This record gives sequence, C-alpha cells and structure tokens, in this order.
Amino acid sequence: MIMNLSVDSSQDLIARSSSLVEVANAADLIQRRQRSEFQSKVKDVLYRALKGNQDLIPSVLTLSLNDAITYDKATKTGGPNGSIRLSSEISRPENKNLAAALSLLEEAKKEIDSDSKGGPISYADLIQLGAQSAVKSTFLASAIRKCGGNEEKGSLLYSAYGSSGQWGLFDKQFGRSDAEEADPEGRVPQWEKASVEEIKNKFIALGFGPRQVAVMSAFFGPDQLATEALLAADPQVQPWVQKYQRSRETVSQTDYEVDLITTLTKLSSLGQQINYEAYSYALPKVDFSKLKL
Repeated sequence: MIMNLSVDSSQDLIARSSSLVEVANAADLIQRRQRSEFQSKVKDVLYRALKGNQDLIPSVLTLSLNDAITYDKATKTGGPNGSIRLSSEISRPENKNLAAALSLLEEAKKEIDSDSKGGPISYADLIQLGAQSAVKSTFLASAIRKCGGNEEKGSLLYSAYGSSGQWGLFDKQFGRSDAEEADPEGRVPQWEKASVEEIKNKFIALGFGPRQVAVMSAFFGPDQLATEALLAADPQVQPWVQKYQRSRETVSQTDYEVDLITTLTKLSSLGQQINYEAYSYALPKVDFSKLKL
C-alpha cells in the first residue's frame, strides 16, 4: 500500500512538472512573438523615417558607431548604451553634425513608443536599429543603381541576392539598456581628422583589425569613397578596401554585405547585457465565467 502511494505521488509530480514546462514554453513563445512584432514595428518606422531623410543616412551610421565605440575592454564600461543622446556627449567635437540624426531618431521614437505595449524603446536599441535600417537602405540603393534606377527591379534584385538573411544574430540582440551618464571623454576619434593608424589602433583595442576598419568605411563620414582613398594608403588596410570595392561591383555584394553585418553586429553588442524579456508584456486575463457559450 505504501509502495502504491509512492508510485502515485511520483506520477503526480511528473505530471505537474510536465504541465509547468508546457506553461513555461508557452510563455517563452509569447514573449518571443511580442518582441518580434515590436521589433518589426520599430524597423517599419525607421525605414520610413530614413526614406524621407536619405541625406542623414551617413550621420545615422556615424551616430551608432560613436555610441558603440566608447567601449573600454579594461574597465568594461561604455559601448552602445545610448549615452550619446545626452547633451554633454552629443555636443563633443567628435559628434558634431550628428544632432540632426539624433533628432530624426527621437522623432521616430515618439511614434514607436506611442504604439508600444511593452514600454518605450531604449535609445541604445533605437540607435543601433537605426544603423541597421541605414545599412539596409544603402544595400537597396546599390541594387537599384545596378538596375538603372528602377526601384521595382532593384528591390527584386536585393530580395533575390541581398543579405537579408544575415541579420539573425543582430536582431536577437534586442534589449540593450540605456546609460544615465555620459561615457568618458577621449574614447572616440574625430574620424575626419584621425590618421589611419589612429583608426586602426582604436579598432584593435576592441578586438578588431584592418579588415573591419575597411568594411566600416561608410561609418566614418559622408563620403565613403574619399574615406576609402585615405584608408587605402595604409598597406594593411588597402587589400581589404580593394576587396570590398570589388565586391560592391558584383550583383550580390556578398563579401561586403556579410562582413559589414558581422562587424556591426559585434560592435552593437560591446559590453551590453541583453535583456531578452524587454518589450514583452503581460496579456490581459480572461474571466471565463463571464463568457457566454
């Protein structure tokens, strides 16, 4: 009799455990769906904002770089934490001419937050997703140019041969936290004045190298070709500049697009502890006793 009770208790415990696992899995799926839907809305708002302000795309790219590259490996401080939004940081010499890009994202944030059920988007996420949208815009623009300016054909070309499927890891890193204080000064070069050696040293300090310097050329200023001409003067960076220039002449731009996405993904997560529950929310409870069957 005692043995039967023990067996029954064990079976009951297993049944309850299985039920709890099912509930936990269901909750996880709900959170993922909520975050995915919210992220899609964010991307849609940013796409429309940048489409109407294409002249600000280079500044949006630099804004994201300057917010991320404040990361210091020794102290594990800085990084893509949205601190560049603070007046004491956006006003620094290295961030001159970026205020308009920040204002564009702030306007987009108002629309995003007004429709959010899981709380306002962090500036840290907003700025990096802004860069993603800007990069995609440059990829699409290149495809359209290769189709003689035909937007429909260019869009089809990008859909068929572009790198849209390479953004998976970047998209998962959604849930960055905002810093409440500006990052320390002196961590971001003035790209238009910096030597190639200075740029290389900054990237090397973060675990990157000449390859990543070359692929990020569009982030250093408004004239990518002029930046690449400067970078190509360095014998370590030159082969990579030439590689990516050749890649951009191909139909798919595969080498350039994949390496740029990979580098941006790493930069956009430096020092960040991602909150994978961010932007999820509790669903309203249903009172089944009031339902009419």
